Amino acid sequence: MGIGLIVIGDEILSGRRTDKHLGNLINLLKPRGLVLSWVKILSDDRELLLNTFKDSFKGADYVFSTGGIGSTPDDLTRGVVAQALGLPLVQHPVGVQLLEEFARDHNRELLPHHYQMIEFPDGADVIPNAVNKIPGFAINNHFFTPGFPSMAESMMEWVLDNKLSHLVDKNYVEKNILVIGAIESAVTPLMEELVSKYPELKLFSLPMVVGGTRKIELGLKGNAEKVSLAMNELIAGVTAMGYEYE
Repeated sequence: MGIGLIVIGDEILSGRRTDKHLGNLINLLKPRGLVLSWVKILSDDRELLLNTFKDSFKGADYVFSTGGIGSTPDDLTRGVVAQALGLPLVQHPVGVQLLEEFARDHNRELLPHHYQMIEFPDGADVIPNAVNKIPGFAINNHFFTPGFPSMAESMMEWVLDNKLSHLVDKNYVEKNILVIGAIESAVTPLMEELVSKYPELKLFSLPMVVGGTRKIELGLKGNAEKVSLAMNELIAGVTAMGYEYE
């Protein structure tokens, strides 16, 4: 079981807009001891979306999806998700209430196409939208929010606190050091030893050159107690090789 993100929108792939959803979700997951397993950025293509959601609904991952739930012809997500699940789209009664509250609050006239925004696959739950009240929806471990980052971020946070709170791992940590002057081939045996000894942890290595000096960011993430033990061994190992670290 992992956590995935699907970002939908031609405007992202064309460069007209820069994606913010990935960074926002990572920042929401981190203090909860959670990590993102994968991300996909998809165009507004019906067949591509349909095949993607058919596959994701077959899996056990929790999936956040942003974009494509508005009321214009290029907003395909709601219909594609319903098709992928073999369910009809129905007006959600809570969604109707929230949409009409939004219209009253903003003195807006609701036209028939506006009600498409609260047509969700039958059996879906609403995800509250603190920005303008028009909700997203949740179904089968998938959580659908608008493409506007300001809305999506608060809605994803609501999902984490109200739908996925059981996933929170207070014992999860990430720790790292910068090894000065080292190259990866030199420290690879040490990394292999730690991976073998602590298979439940994830080790990461990122070589870089800073001010003309080679450095390697070495670190581990996982259970706090195990990470602490493994980091002590990592530090002892690089020190024994004659490297300094920071």
